[in-house]
Amino acid sequence: MKKVHFIAIGGSAMHNLAIALHEKGYEVTGSDDAIFEPSASRLEKRGLLPKELGWFPEKITSDLDAVILGMHAHADNPEMIKAQELGLKIYSYPEYLYEQSKEKTRVVIAGSHGKTTITSMVLHVLNYHDKEVDYMVGAQLEGFDVMVQLTEENDFMVMEGDEYLSSTLDRRPKILLYQPNIALISGIAWDHVNVFPTFENYVEQFRLFVESIIEGGVLIYNEEDEELKKIVYATEKAIKKFPYKVPEHFIDNGITYLNTFEGPIPLEIFGDHNLSNLEGARLICNQLGIMDDDFYEAIQSFKGASKRLELIRRTPEFVAYKDFAHAPSKVVSTTNAMKNQFPDKEIIACLELHTYSSLNPKFLTEYEGALEKADRKIVYYNPEALKIKRMEPITAEDIKTSFADDEIEVVTNSDELKLHLEKMDRANKVFLMMSSANFGGIDLNKLFT
Repeated sequence: MKKVHFIAIGGSAMHNLAIALHEKGYEVTGSDDAIFEPSASRLEKRGLLPKELGWFPEKITSDLDAVILGMHAHADNPEMIKAQELGLKIYSYPEYLYEQSKEKTRVVIAGSHGKTTITSMVLHVLNYHDKEVDYMVGAQLEGFDVMVQLTEENDFMVMEGDEYLSSTLDRRPKILLYQPNIALISGIAWDHVNVFPTFENYVEQFRLFVESIIEGGVLIYNEEDEELKKIVYATEKAIKKFPYKVPEHFIDNGITYLNTFEGPIPLEIFGDHNLSNLEGARLICNQLGIMDDDFYEAIQSFKGASKRLELIRRTPEFVAYKDFAHAPSKVVSTTNAMKNQFPDKEIIACLELHTYSSLNPKFLTEYEGALEKADRKIVYYNPEALKIKRMEPITAEDIKTSFADDEIEVVTNSDELKLHLEKMDRANKVFLMMSSANFGGIDLNKLFT
C-alpha cells in the first residue's frame, strides 16, 4: 500500500485527489489550517478529515511514498520544510496527476474559458455510453460522486487543464506538466494578471502548452480565436490539428436546436460559447471512439456544469441563472447568450468583481463594453476584499469609466444588493448572477424563491 500525505488537503482540487487515491487503496493523510464545505464533510465521510487544523511536521515521516503540496501552502510551511529535510519526493497537484496517468492516453482540455464545460460535456457523453475513463474536472457533475477518478485499468485520463501556477515550489502553469496525447484549447483571453503581468506573457503559456503535446499527438482548437490561430499556425510540432467553430443552430420558443446530419436536435444549453464548447467536446469524443450519432444522442441531456449558466429558478414571471463568469470574455459571452436566448425579456446582469485581476485598476479597462447587451447592469464588489488582497482602492466612477458605461449601478454592500434585488419588479425579467464567489454570502436560491 502506498502512503501519501497532502499539505493543504482542504482545497477543492486537493481534497478530490485525496479521495481518489483513498478509493484506489492508498493510505492517505493530510493537513490544513482551514477546511470549508463541501471539502470538510466529503473528507470526513471517508475518514480523511484531519483531527485538528494546523501544520504538524511530525506527520511527515520517512516511509511516505509521496508528499503532495497544494497552492494554499506557503514557502515557510513547516510540513514542507520537514519533507525537504527528509529528502522526500514532493509533488505539485498536476505533477502527481501526471505521475498517475503517464502510462495512459492523456486528454487535456485547456483555454481561458470553457474548459470546465468542455471537460464536463466529454465526461457526460462517455458516462452516457458507459465508457470508463480516469478524469479530473473542476466542477461537480450530475451522475459523478467525485471530481477526480484514478484507476489502474482505464486507458484514458481526461483532465481539465488550468494555466495557473502549480505550487509554491513549482511556479510553472499546471498545463505544462501533463504532456497530453490529445489536447484542446478553447481560446485565449488575458487572465491571472497577478501571475502573468502582460498579455504576451500569458499567451506564451499556451504556446508552450502546444509544444508540450506528445509527438504525433492531436490538437483540437477554436479557429474563431485569432490569437490561438497564430500559435497553431506557427508551431512546427509534428501533431494533427483539428479546428472547430460555433455550429449551425437556431432558437425557437426559448430552446436552442442544433442542426445535425440527422436533423435538428434540442439542447438544454444555449449561447454561442456553449455551442462552440459542444463542438470541441464532439471532436474529443471522436478521438475517444465516440462517433457523431452517439455524441448527439448523449449531449441532448447535458444540462451544464455546476455554476455554468446554471438555472436557479424559472417561473411564469421571471427566470434566474447563476454563472461562474468573472473574466471579461466570459462576462461578454454569457451576457450575449442571455440576450439572444431571451430577446423579449429584460436582462438584469449582476456581476461581482472578486478576483485579483477583476479588482486591479489597471486590468479593469479590459471590461469595456462587457455588459453592453444587458438592459440593467449591476456591479458589486466588497471593499474589504481589496484590503485583504492589499490592493489599491477602486471607486464607482472607476468601474463606470472602465466599463465605458454610465448606466452601471455600483453596490459595495451585500445586504444592500440583496434588498435591491428583492424589491425589483420581476415581471418579464431574466436575472443573470455572475461571480466566482458568492456575492458576500447571498443565498441565491432563497433570493429567487
